[in-house]
Parts: sequence; C-alpha cells; structure tokens
Amino acid sequence: MATKPGRGRALLPTLVVLGALAIAFLLFTGFYTEWRWFQSIDFEGVYMATLLVRGGLFAGFGLLMAAAVAANMVVAYRMRPPFRAASAEQASLERYRMALEPSKRAAVIVSASLLGLFAGGSAAAEWRTFLLWRNAKEFGETDAQFGRDLGFFMFQLPWLRFLVSFGFAVVILSLIAAVVTHYLYGGIRLQTPGHRTTPSATAHISVLLGIFMLLKAAAYWLDRYELAVQDGRLLTGLQYTDAQALLPAKNILVVIALVCAALFFVNVFRRTWSLPIIGAGLLLLSSFAIGIVYPAIVQQFQVRPAEPARESPYIQRNIEATRSAYGLDDVQVTDYNAKPAPAESDLQAALGTTENIRLLDPALISPTYRQLQQIRGFYGFPDSLDVDRYEIDGRVRDSVVAVRELDEVPEGQQNWANLRLVYTHGFGFVGAYGNTARADGSPDFFEADIPPEGPLGIEQPRIYFGEKSPFYSIVGSQQPELDFPDDSSPTGQRDYSYTGKGGVQISNLFDRLVFATKFQEGNILLSDLIDSDSRIMWDRQPRERVEKAAPWLTVDGDPYPTVVDGRVVWIVDGYTTSNQYPYSQRTTLGEVTTDALTVTTQSVLAQRPDPVNYIRNSVKATVDAYDGTVTLYEWDRNDPMLKAWRGAFPDAVQPYEEISPELMQHLRYPEDLFKVQREILSQYHVQDPAAFYGGQDFWKVPEDPTKRAARAAQPPYYLTLAMPGQSQASFSLTTTFAPAKRETLAAFMAVNAQPGEDFGTIRVLQLPRSTTIPGPGQVQNNFESDPEVSSQLSLLRRGGSDVELGNLLTLPVAGGLLYVEPVYVRAAQGESFPLLRKVLASYGNEIAFEDTIEEALSALFRGDGTTTPPPNDPGTPTEPPAGGDALTQALADAQQALTDSEAALQAGDFAAYGEAQQRLADAIARAAAAAGAEVEAAPSPEPSAPSA
Repeated sequence: MATKPGRGRALLPTLVVLGALAIAFLLFTGFYTEWRWFQSIDFEGVYMATLLVRGGLFAGFGLLMAAAVAANMVVAYRMRPPFRAASAEQASLERYRMALEPSKRAAVIVSASLLGLFAGGSAAAEWRTFLLWRNAKEFGETDAQFGRDLGFFMFQLPWLRFLVSFGFAVVILSLIAAVVTHYLYGGIRLQTPGHRTTPSATAHISVLLGIFMLLKAAAYWLDRYELAVQDGRLLTGLQYTDAQALLPAKNILVVIALVCAALFFVNVFRRTWSLPIIGAGLLLLSSFAIGIVYPAIVQQFQVRPAEPARESPYIQRNIEATRSAYGLDDVQVTDYNAKPAPAESDLQAALGTTENIRLLDPALISPTYRQLQQIRGFYGFPDSLDVDRYEIDGRVRDSVVAVRELDEVPEGQQNWANLRLVYTHGFGFVGAYGNTARADGSPDFFEADIPPEGPLGIEQPRIYFGEKSPFYSIVGSQQPELDFPDDSSPTGQRDYSYTGKGGVQISNLFDRLVFATKFQEGNILLSDLIDSDSRIMWDRQPRERVEKAAPWLTVDGDPYPTVVDGRVVWIVDGYTTSNQYPYSQRTTLGEVTTDALTVTTQSVLAQRPDPVNYIRNSVKATVDAYDGTVTLYEWDRNDPMLKAWRGAFPDAVQPYEEISPELMQHLRYPEDLFKVQREILSQYHVQDPAAFYGGQDFWKVPEDPTKRAARAAQPPYYLTLAMPGQSQASFSLTTTFAPAKRETLAAFMAVNAQPGEDFGTIRVLQLPRSTTIPGPGQVQNNFESDPEVSSQLSLLRRGGSDVELGNLLTLPVAGGLLYVEPVYVRAAQGESFPLLRKVLASYGNEIAFEDTIEEALSALFRGDGTTTPPPNDPGTPTEPPAGGDALTQALADAQQALTDSEAALQAGDFAAYGEAQQRLADAIARAAAAAGAEVEAAPSPEPSAPSA
C-alpha cells in the first residue's frame, strides 16, 4: 500500500519537534536536579545567583556579538553600489548573489546567532572574573611601580583585559563580515577596473579599523599594568628592562595607536587609504623597534654586564610580594646548631615532644584497620587515614582516625535493589592513639566496633556522606536498609530506615521521571518500593559537596572526619586563590601539592594544575556525614578575596563567631597550603637580592626515603611537639628541607596547627651550612646499612613475612634532631596486615632498633648528660646490711632499680631510665652469681663485683 504524500511531509517536522522536546527535557532535567540538590543543603541562593550571572553574561555578550556582526552585514548590504561595472569578477559573483537573495535574511540571522552563541559561552565562563570585579575590595596596600592598590590588579585588571579582548573579537568578526558582504555586493572590487573600494565601503571599513586602533591603545595601556603580573626570565613582575625600556615603549605605543585611530576616523571623510596605511605601518614598525628591539638592546648592553646590581631592586620587590602573597612574611627563622648528644636538662625540656611521638603511620595502617575493624566485607577504610586529636581522660592525644564506610556490595548480591536501596551507608567511627600500640603491635583503639564503643559519645554513627559513598542511593523507601550486622538478630543484621533531611525527596511521579532520566535508570520510575517518603542522594563525597556549594573556592585534597557534638562530620579546608598578585612568584598547585602520599594512595588528591601566586585558607567547611549538610565558616577575616566573594554570595559563609568550641578543637592547619608554602619558602627564605640571584642557598623538599618507587616529595606530617623556645608542645605540621643539590639536612619547618593565639605561626630551624647533618634519605640509608639493624630486618623477613617501613619522622629534641621510624611486619600471604613490631631511632651518630619507643629512646640517651650517682643516692647499691648476704642485697638492688625505672619512665626521663635499666641488669647478674655460689655450698660468699 503506497504511503500518502501528506504523511511523508509530516514525518520530518514531527521528528524534529520530538527531538527538540527531548533535548529541552534533558536540559530541564539537568537544571531541575541541580536546583533540588542545592536546595537540599540550603545553598540554592548560590546556584541561582551563579546561574543568573552566567545567563546574563551569556545573553548580554552573545547579543552584543550577534548584533554587531548582523548590523555590519546589514550596513554593508545597504551600502552596496546601485550599479556594478561589467567584469568577469562581477559576473562570477552575480551567481552567488542570485543564489543567496531568497535566504539572505536567514543567512544573516544564522551566522550572527552562531557567533553570538560562541561569544556568549566565552563570556559566561568569565563569571568569576565578573563577580570579583563587581564586588572588588581594596587591599590597603599599593604596588611599588604604579602606586595602585593591589585590589586593582586582583579584581579590576582581569575584567578590563577580558572586555578589551572581547572588543577585539567583536571588531575583527564584524570587519570580516563587512568585507565579505562588501565584496559580494560590489563594494570591494579586486579585479574590476577603477577604484578598488566604493566611498561607502571605505567609510565603513575605516570606522571599524578606527575602533580597532582605539582598542589597541587600550590594550597597550593595560599592558603596562600586566608587566607587574607577567612571568619574566628571572621572576614574576617587572624587571629592569621592563621598567626602563618596555614600560616607556608601551606609553609611546598608546599615543601612536590613538593617532592611527584618528587617521582612520578622518578617512571616513577623506576616503583615501594613504594616511591610515602610513599610520598603521608606523605602529607596526614602532611596536617592533621600541617594543622588541630597544628592550633587547637594553637587556644585552645594560643589564647583562651587571645583572645582579640592575635587577636587585626588582628582586627585592619580588621577594617581599611573594612572601606576603603566600602568608610567609612573618616566618620565624632561628639558627639551630644540632647537638650530637643531649644534656639531661634538654631531655627534661623535650618531654612534651618525646611522649607524643606518633608511631602509627596513617598511610600504612589502613589494612590493619580493615582487618580488625572492617567487621564485614562490604565495609572499608580509605587507603590513607587521618590524624586528629581528642581529649581523653583529661589528656589531649594525637589520634589516627577513620570512618567505616560502605565499600563494595558482595558478589552475587549486586542487583539494583541491593546496590541502591539496601546497601546505602557505612557505620561507625574508628580512632586509635597515635603514639602507642598494643603488645601484639595492633593499634590501641579508643573508639571502635559496631555499635561504637568509646569515650566520644557518638549519637549518630551512620555514614551516608563520605569519601567512598555509592554513586547514588535511595533511602527511606519501603525496602529496609542494611544498618549493621547483628548476631543477636534472627536475620543476622539490623535494619534501618533513613529519618534525616539529606538528599532530595522524590515524592511524586514527575520527580521520579526526572531522576530516572538523570541517572538513566528506569527502576527509579517503575519500582513500587519507592514511595512518597523516599529520598535520593548523590554527589556525596565531602570534597565534591563543598566544591559545588562554593564553586569559587579551591578545596583541600584531604578532608578528614571528626566527632563534633555526638555527630560525625567531615572538615574540609577551602582556599581563595588568585593568579594576579603583582610581583608575586607563580607556582602550579598540581605540582607543589603532589607528594609520595598523593602518588601512592587514592585518598589524598593533588590539586588541579592551576597557576597561582596568592593563596589564603579563608574558609573552614563541614559536611555532616548523616544528612550531608554543608556549612562554610569564615576563617581568614582579613582576606580581601573572601570579602569580595561574600559580597557576591552574602549568605553563603557563616561568621567566624559561629564556629562552636567543640568544632574549634578539631580544626587544623591545612596540608595543601603548607605544601605550597614550603615549596615557596625553599627559595624565598633567602631575602637578600644578591644571594637570591646567586641561588646557592636554595633548598628543596627531600624525596620520601620510605617510598622510593614513588620518587616524590616527602609529605608533611602532623605531630605534637615543642619547638625550641616553646614551653609547651602543640599540634603542628612539619617538614624538612635539604640543600638544593645535596641530601643533607638544611632546615626543619613547623607550623602551629592548633587553633589559638599562636595558630599559623611558621617556625624554621636553619642548620649550620658548614656542618654535615644527615637528611631523611641519608638517615634511612644509615638505618638499613647498619649491620645490626640489617641483620634484625633479615630475621623479621624470614618465614614469609614482609617488613614495611613507616613514616620517617624528624623532631627537634634536646638541642639536636631525633629521627623515629616505626617498623611494621606483615605476613607475605593470605589476609595479612601490618603490625608495629619495632622502632628505629637515630640521634646524632647513634642508632637504636628496639621493640618500643621507650626502649629506643633509652638506648639512644643511656648515660648521656648524667653522672655516677653519689653513694647516698637511693638508686646506688649499698653495702649489705649486717647479717645479710650477697643474694639478698642483689635482689634488693634489683627491686630498687625496677622501681627507679618505672618512675623515670613515667616522668619521661629516658636518661634516668637507661641508667636504672643498667643497674637492674647488674643486680640480676650479681643475684645469679650469688645463687650459683650457694649451690656450690659456699657458706657465706662475698658479694660479687658489679658487672660492667
């Protein structure tokens, strides 16, 4: 049966309409679901403001581009000559004019619209630049060259540069459109005898070229300020040649460009190309001669023969600006002449550091947590755990913490209902003391198990939002969720139905259709397990949630969980960054935040490769692990960039005063900021321009010697320690430096990471340049090449065991440097996990390899700084009492030595502990000798001489 002609004609329009409706619905789905997501965390104001700004920029600049191009095409068409001379060129063009005539209006609209779409998209991408310009704040500091407030460079210059660039794009595309139209309709004749352009075409093109020259003058004017933020051969910012040659050249080129613009505008009336072309040629020649050649001559003949002296003032500017931009202008640098052996008074002062030495390596201990606290195979822990501190039994302790998250649904149960409705959340918070371990080498947990047991008082242990949460889950449905395994339950598990406000409610058929489209899953629409109380959760990772809620922030790569007011919350550090701070040296975030930890684990992420030369930890964010609530708190109250963003999004950031005391206890100095600062300080600790130019005293961050395969920088470590001159230990973030081309130790750096008056104070201990003090790599080599250590490590590896070396910690202790490295042992096969078995320690030239940190420190410090106890000292062996014998006396001495050992250990006096242990060994030897003499029937043996 033949198809009727009408049906064929209706089919194509119908398909087009249906396709358009499908695309529109997909676009609506993206908008609607995102709006619901932001609404669920009370950040819809951020989403709508961002959407409106981007939409406004897209529409405004897109229409401007489309209107400019279309207007110039229309003007060129209306200026077409009424008569065109007969020629082969015009005859050839006539065919195109005839073909275009029926659809010329559509051609103009389509071409202008396409250009408008591209232009609008380009402008919408600059929404951050626009908002910073719109809400610009002053820094209260002026730059050294132009006397402008730094806020001009940070907020206004980028937007002005965009406007000029966009103006160039509009003029160039309009010029191309006008020239093509004029040529097509005879206004420009390339092969026809007579004038090449009609007077109307000459006037039109002259106007466009005049506007182009005005924009060029504006560009040259802005180029002057760009010199303060451009990357030069030596540094960022103006250098001698820039200030003395290039800057005057830019001023001259501004004037020449204005003259050229005037000549083109005059040509509207004169309509001859000679003077404008001469002017344009003069601009090109001048830009080459005074903009390129003259600066090169100055560089070659004035700067190079005396470069250190010429560049000295500009290097000084760069040093001062860089230290200020990265928050390093108040770094406290102290010369530290490390002692080879400590005095007893130094050991007593170092008690706060030595008693808090962290032995659990958070990057290594995750398999142990998994084995001992996983409970069931569908739970898991991140590859790298986190370090926090908790007050337990009246004492603040460094802790290695993690949350027990849902990891993987068991094989054979991976159907849609289980993946999305049953296995929805993790359960529980796990914490262990960082500086101790149990007798078998396992972590000393203070908060563990399911249900959670411990002193933290966790009221809501369920983890619906975490680093390992499923892609999406539907909670509160008719299908009970697996809460946690429970042997007392008939089913072997406890069930749960979500009662929080997290996620988005899908209470009607329309919502289910929209989300079924978003996740491309028909079961969301069809399943009868989903009802009006059901909620859908997605975008659940803490870092991802903060990045969406505050898209103007750069977020730290290592969120960490903590317990605040009985709830598990994630703490995420947010940074305001810029690439426009004048004279400050640029760096790349992705490079400087990459270390051995980011290379070997997936839990800690390096930043994107964005260039920056200004950074502040301006925001502390929290994400509730149960309901996903995102809260941003003001942290750096003096940051002008944060003030600008708060002007753009007034309700997004809570005041500093809203931070609760319990949350404040768990805030810390962020790792990524510290990594950036240590990389910058590796050069910018040198503040003398001549020494900086020479570069002989530059440092580097050493590679992690325990992860040689990674060939990456040693990560910074959180430790509780007392820096020299401090009376109390504080929670700190630490790192070491080596000379640029050596592996010795150049400096030790620590920042106070504990909120309080001293928070954020960076202290650097600079070691003497004339002495050779081993760095981390050399210490690691000393450890593994020591005959006794090597022998014991070989013994540990026998029987199918693997030895894993923990983080190598560097601590300034007792006027010297103490290195501590935990040694873990794990079975080579089966469900193995590392257990702490030994501790390596080094001080000066001494190495200790013992079972515990106390024994290692005792071995290092035995007898150092002490004297032989006087005869009446309670710990000194005395003459046997009347009527006594040698065995009785030796046992009494042993008991006294044991008592003294325990007292010294509790006091943290490792020198006294070592001395008491030596007396204990001596007393035991004498007791054994006396007992042997009695067996030989000696009636009253003389006390044996003390053994060495």
